[in-house]
Amino acid sequence: MLAAAAALIVANSAWSDVYFAGLQAKLGPMSVLHWVNDGLMALFFFQVGLEIKREFVDGHLSNWGDRALPMIAAVAGMVIPALVFLAIAGGRPELHRGWAIPAATDIAFAMGVISLLGRRVPASLKLLLATVAIVDDMGAVAIIAVGYTEAISGGWLLASAGIMAVMFLIGRRQVTVLWPYLVGFALLWFTVLQSGVHATIAGVLAAAMIPVRVTPAAPDDPASPLHRLEHLVNKPVAFLIVPLFGFANAGVSFAEGIGGDELTLAIAAGLFFGKQLGIFSAIWLAVRFGLARKPAGANWAQVYGMALLCGIGFTMSLFIGDLAFSDPMHDSGVKMGVLLGSVASAIAGAIVLGFSSGTKKGAA
Repeated sequence: MLAAAAALIVANSAWSDVYFAGLQAKLGPMSVLHWVNDGLMALFFFQVGLEIKREFVDGHLSNWGDRALPMIAAVAGMVIPALVFLAIAGGRPELHRGWAIPAATDIAFAMGVISLLGRRVPASLKLLLATVAIVDDMGAVAIIAVGYTEAISGGWLLASAGIMAVMFLIGRRQVTVLWPYLVGFALLWFTVLQSGVHATIAGVLAAAMIPVRVTPAAPDDPASPLHRLEHLVNKPVAFLIVPLFGFANAGVSFAEGIGGDELTLAIAAGLFFGKQLGIFSAIWLAVRFGLARKPAGANWAQVYGMALLCGIGFTMSLFIGDLAFSDPMHDSGVKMGVLLGSVASAIAGAIVLGFSSGTKKGAA
């Protein structure tokens, strides 16, 4: 949050020219911004992939009964925001590429806000938010891989598949040292970058090849490569890569105007209205028709507050927006829409959760 605020301040100060020129400066074969978005963010996606695999193999998504509610909520929470976006921006075909921008939830920001409320929010609701965001991340990764890939090189894809096969075999041999997996990840990133598929997808693909040891009733296994790698990358991602991404991507100069009004409004409305409508209605319907159970100890007002927090799209939304649009005017519109929708969702969600802890559990 501080990094995003700093980017807005610098982009509208006497240092704005230095800020924007620095992002476009070449550092070897790519610009600084390109290294952040295609290089460092691959490590962010690697952590996302490790988290997804752990949850599905040895976590809260390891059986269908636990998967049902977050999967239903996450799918609705991607579809409805996209429809809201298209309803507002549908009259301008050049904006249609941005349909997926409001479909993403930023798990770090959303969990950060709900954690600030402490014991006023039931643990079951925090768990639901985390699992919805994880499934949401899976959808966002699929959208990036399929929806924003222009041209594909078959040779480099075959090389990528070969590296994944080697990583898989290393895992099958029960190798527990970490360096072979990290080397494989680095090589996979390079081949995926050359293939035409967005390079950050290499992070998720590499994570899928990391072996995990199932540890019933225990959070970790010190001999499990996946658990150890997740601990290894957690702090660099949380305290370096995500803030750096925010600083590099959140800066927008108000002197240049917002950009396209429909684009900004469509993204902000998709995040704020689309997310809460899709997720809350999906949860209510799933509980109403017996497809899933309501989170234990939570009332409907708290569930609604959690649905509001899912409209915080920051990191993933900005990332998808960068893939969808490259011209400066659309770039400004994307940033403003994501910031407005995310801030409104964070404030509204915190207020609803803060005042709903005393509501009767059966209340609507």
